[in-house]
This record gives sequence, C-alpha cells and structure tokens, in this order.
Amino acid sequence: MTSVTEAPPYAEPELLRLVTVLRSAGYRFTTVTPATHERVNRRPGNARGRSLTDVLGWSRPFEPRALPPDVFALLDGAGVLRRDGDLWRSLIRVSSYGGELFVHSTFPPTAPDAVFFGPDTHRTAEAALAHLVGRSAPPRRIVDVGCGSGAVAVTIAKKVPQAEVLAVDINPAALRLSRVNAAAAGVTNVQIRRSDLLSDVAGDFDLIVSNPPFMIDSERRFYRDGGGPHGHDLPMALVEAAVHRLSPGGALVLFSGTGIVEGRDPLLNAVTDRLAGTGLCWTYREIDPDAYGENLEGPAYAHADRIALVVLTATRPGEVR
Repeated sequence: MTSVTEAPPYAEPELLRLVTVLRSAGYRFTTVTPATHERVNRRPGNARGRSLTDVLGWSRPFEPRALPPDVFALLDGAGVLRRDGDLWRSLIRVSSYGGELFVHSTFPPTAPDAVFFGPDTHRTAEAALAHLVGRSAPPRRIVDVGCGSGAVAVTIAKKVPQAEVLAVDINPAALRLSRVNAAAAGVTNVQIRRSDLLSDVAGDFDLIVSNPPFMIDSERRFYRDGGGPHGHDLPMALVEAAVHRLSPGGALVLFSGTGIVEGRDPLLNAVTDRLAGTGLCWTYREIDPDAYGENLEGPAYAHADRIALVVLTATRPGEVR
C-alpha cells in the first residue's frame, strides 16, 4: 500500500467538544451513498445549508448565521472551515451509527487523505457483530484494518469491552479522527495505531475485521481504489495477511464488493484459490446483489453486469484461548 499525503492536522480537542455539543443538541444524520447524496442536494431549495444537518451532514455551503455560534466557533477553531465565495463550507461531516456520532470527511470525499464513512461502514460493523454472536468465547485481541473513522472498531469495542481492539490505518487523517471518535464514544479499550495492513503491528488476532477499498477507480482515489483490474488487490492483500495472523479459533471478517461478469465472480475465484490448502474454514456470501449501479455507466465497469457486496468469513480451527 502507498502512503497518503498528510494534510494539516485538525484540532482534535475542538472536534471532540463539537461532538459533545452536537450530542447535547440531539444531532443525528445517516450518511447515504454518493448517488443519493447528489440527488438530494440537487433538489430545489437544497443548494444552501440552513441547519446543522444541512451543513454537517449534507455538506452544503452556508452562511455563519445558519449555525449556532458555539458550533461555528468550534469548527473554526478546529480548522475545518473554508470559504466558498460569500459562503462557508465544512471540511468534515458528522454521522450517526449505533448511538454514537462519528466525524469523517466532507462530501464529496475527493482529497487524497479523505476519511471514509458510509453505508458500507454500517454493513461492516453489522457483519462483525453478527460474527461475535456466534462465537463460543469472546475474542481477546481484535484489529480493524483500514479503520477510517474508527466507527467499526468503536462498535466492536463497545460490544466486547474486555478485548484489546486495535484500529489501524496508514492515513494520518484517519488516525486523528479515529482518536476523536473513540474518545467521544468513551471507549477505553481501543488503540489507534499506524500500520500498513498488519505489517506494523505484532502478534496474532482472534478477530480481524476490514472494509478495504474495492472499487475500480480510474482516478485512483485512495479511500476508494482497490487496485488491480478488478479492484481486488487490497482485499486480497488483506486475505493474505490474515492467513498468517489468525490465532486458533480466530476469524477474518472481510466486507468487500465485486463486479460480476457474465455470472462469474472474480473475487470469489481469487479467494478460493488463495484459501485452498490453508486449513481455514470459510464462507462467502452476497449480502447485496446490486449496489453502486451508477458505476456501470463508466468505462471501469463496462464489462460488468452488476456490482455485488459480499462478506468473507474465514476461521482458523481451534478454540480462542
């Protein structure tokens, strides 16, 4: 994986106070897909922000009077405002999931160090939680690889408070916002670490969770481009790393997407080839047969019939000690 360019850091204390203020105000926002976001913002009357959710959810330009003075001051103090003609824009969004608020990148997330959060974050967290329900013993050591906003790591840490949870990424902006989001959620068993996949953290894990980039992206946007002709280079690199780092009874839960070509799934073929002979027990299932259909209109997916969302669960036989 190639490192990203580090942007000037946001002020973490101000962002943490911002989340506290928003929580007290009852702020809630569910982040939608980019296509839905664009459609909603194109509606008449939605060109300019007039509320907290307009500004911090829908990423609309706004006049300062659209926000409570303390919120504007915190955004300004955090360094996350920029001018847009006579208006202002926020460089961050704040989204709801699992009773918590998470800070992440503005829409559209075009910066090289954009910090992703979206419906796939929800899906990844739900897949991890579903796996935990079926375990005979709770995992003791967990890692969320490519943690982004840290939302999945925080969700797992709340579910398994006795576990050591690592949230790792190579994006400095993701690590900063993960620290903010973990502190805002009040979890104390999450460690935020810089790591290229698992290469910079030691030891084996009882649970490895990841939602790596998986799209074919001609613009090579870091948070989105999975690499290779099918967008599978990063998902498969994560599988390769996990094969060697699962403890007895340990499991990989990988959320990904794949372009289906004439009924064939190239990611499933790659997974089947790699896991053959490893001794791991694994399942692979489509959880959404048709997602991100707008991408089928571009040249990157001109060969595909559909884009499916999938979850791979691979477990090493044995008991978690």
